[in-house]
Amino acid sequence: MIKTKQLALINNVVKSFHEGETTGHDWFHIQRVVKMAKKIALAENADVVKVEIIALLHDVADYKLNNGDEKVGLEKISNLLKSINFDEHEIMEIMEDIKNISFKGGNNCAINQSFESKIVQDADRIDALGAIGIARAFAYGGSKHRELYNPAIKPQLIQTVQEYQNSKAPTLNHFYEKLLLLKDKMNTTTAKQIATQRHDFLEDFLKQFYQEWNDG
Repeated sequence: MIKTKQLALINNVVKSFHEGETTGHDWFHIQRVVKMAKKIALAENADVVKVEIIALLHDVADYKLNNGDEKVGLEKISNLLKSINFDEHEIMEIMEDIKNISFKGGNNCAINQSFESKIVQDADRIDALGAIGIARAFAYGGSKHRELYNPAIKPQLIQTVQEYQNSKAPTLNHFYEKLLLLKDKMNTTTAKQIATQRHDFLEDFLKQFYQEWNDG
C-alpha cells in the first residue's frame, strides 16, 4: 500500500525536476494534470492514489525533457521508486503505464495500459486543449524556434513516431497534427465531456487567427 510519505517524496522530486521548465511541461502543468486526473478518477471510480502517482511522474520520462531519449527518463523513475521502497512489480506496472501516455503522433498502440493510466492520459490531453493548450503549444514552438504559421507548409496528418518527434513544422500545424484530434481520443466519458468545450475553443481560436492573418 502506498504511504503518504512516499507520495510526498515523489511530489518533491518531481517538483524539483520540472520547476523553471519553459516549454509548457512545467510544474504547473503537472499540478493541473494531477488535479484533473483525480477529478476524473473519482467520477470513474478508479484508484485515485495510483492515478496521482502516474500523473506526477508522467512527464519525467518525456523524450522532450530528456534530450530525445525516453529511456533516460524511465530510468530516473525506476531509480526514484526503488529509493522509496516500491517493489519491482509496482515499478514495472507504473513504468508500463507511463510509456503508454505520450501522444507520439497518435499512432502508437497501447500495451498493458491500466484504466488509471488511461485516466492520466485523458487529463494530460485535456491540458493540451483550450486556452492553456494554445499557450503551451506556442511556448513549446518558440522554444524550438518554430514559425508561428507558414501557409506553404501543410500539416502532415499521418506520421510515424520518429517523424512526429523530429518535426520542425510551424506551431499552427500542431493543431491539426495533434490538438484537434484529442477530443475523439479520450478514454473516459468524463474526459470526453470536458474535452468538448476546450476543443470548441481551439476551433474558435483558429477562425480568429486566420481572419486576422488575412486581414493584414
